[in-house]
Amino acid sequence: MTPEVDGAHYPVAVIGGGQAGLSVSYCLREREIDHIVIEAHRVGNEWRARRWDTFCLVTPNWQCKLPDYPYQGSDPDGFMNRDEIVQYLEEYVAFFRPPLVEGVKVTRLRRTKAGIFELTTTAGVLTADQVVVATGPYHTTSVPRMAERLPAAMHRIHSSQYRNPGQLPDGGVLVVGTGQSGCQIAEDLHLAGRQVHLSVGSAPRVARFYRGRDCVAWLDDMGHYSRTIDDFDDAASVRMRVNHYVTGRDGGRDIDLRVFARDGMRLYGRLTGARGTVLDFADDLKVNLDRADSVADSIKDSIDAHIAAQGIDAPAEERYVPVWEPTEQPASLDLAKAGITSVVWSTGFSRDHRWIETPVFDGRGYPMHRRGVTNSPGLYFLGLPWQFTWGSGRFESVGRDAEFLADHIEASRRLADVCGTITGAPTTLTAALPVG
Repeated sequence: MTPEVDGAHYPVAVIGGGQAGLSVSYCLREREIDHIVIEAHRVGNEWRARRWDTFCLVTPNWQCKLPDYPYQGSDPDGFMNRDEIVQYLEEYVAFFRPPLVEGVKVTRLRRTKAGIFELTTTAGVLTADQVVVATGPYHTTSVPRMAERLPAAMHRIHSSQYRNPGQLPDGGVLVVGTGQSGCQIAEDLHLAGRQVHLSVGSAPRVARFYRGRDCVAWLDDMGHYSRTIDDFDDAASVRMRVNHYVTGRDGGRDIDLRVFARDGMRLYGRLTGARGTVLDFADDLKVNLDRADSVADSIKDSIDAHIAAQGIDAPAEERYVPVWEPTEQPASLDLAKAGITSVVWSTGFSRDHRWIETPVFDGRGYPMHRRGVTNSPGLYFLGLPWQFTWGSGRFESVGRDAEFLADHIEASRRLADVCGTITGAPTTLTAALPVG
């Protein structure tokens, strides 16, 4: 049965029905804690509606580890595509049938004078003793203001709107940004025979395979994915790092921008300005390419050291040799003269928590927390990048974070039986619960 919304009260409300929200729902169910999961769209919407047709994971399927429901397919070393990811989530819902309501958006979250949380939604108002915000970090598209200076006739979309080359008008395409999305979209267009122009940023890259194995498998064996945010002196910057670009397409391979350039793609430095049809670029193309290669090599160095230290019999492999070098670094590009008719902004997303009326955010709007536990008793976050480990915002370890929060919620409820109410003695309650 669909849970009640308007006028209902729940011990726990989970906002968001993606992998994070579903994971904590399963963990709460295992602890027999009554709750509701509120999803603004449909389960899997982020994957279904904001990914292109050839999208696939860049991490191998064996890293998909939702609570009690690891990857179910026959290709653990492969990479699920967009539709398979949606199917995986839908099958997880069928597996444990969470108390889920879809198509309902939470528009306001506040704590009442009585100390409970009030959630205003598009289906009415409900209350909860505790709330888990599992809406992820990718709320609104981020496009630089210079986009406003492009000609009105120029076809412009954000990477989240890109589906396939056929949706764009004939002509060249400029892709701005070389994070995972930008590089993979540029490749998708390139393979379709489109003339691609790519503005290259400072994102690092990683080899797909090295010395006989996927680099992810090596790094997993080395304990890389078990490192916690507490292992870093610069936790704030770690949480904002751009992911390494690589792809799982066609069984997985490197993304080498130099190969693209050798085969006809036009590369530029970081976009710095726009003057009508003329765009300006920084003189940093070579620096950015060299830095990306250097990061890939440093990862190989660490794998070599691990192999040597453990005495592992692994095949030798020659190191990468650049196949293309920029002989010049164009300072500008006239879109009209180059025949460019479309721009794809692969410039990321920003967070939007303005609907949360609780003072738990820092000056950048990032929620202050310790493993998802905020200093506002009963309010939690789940599914944030590097919430605790590298995999916190991914299928790899969002389940472990969900287990931790479910334990915390269960402990707070037991303590509430002693204190009388979850929010009645916040200082004592927060101090008494583990957050490490």
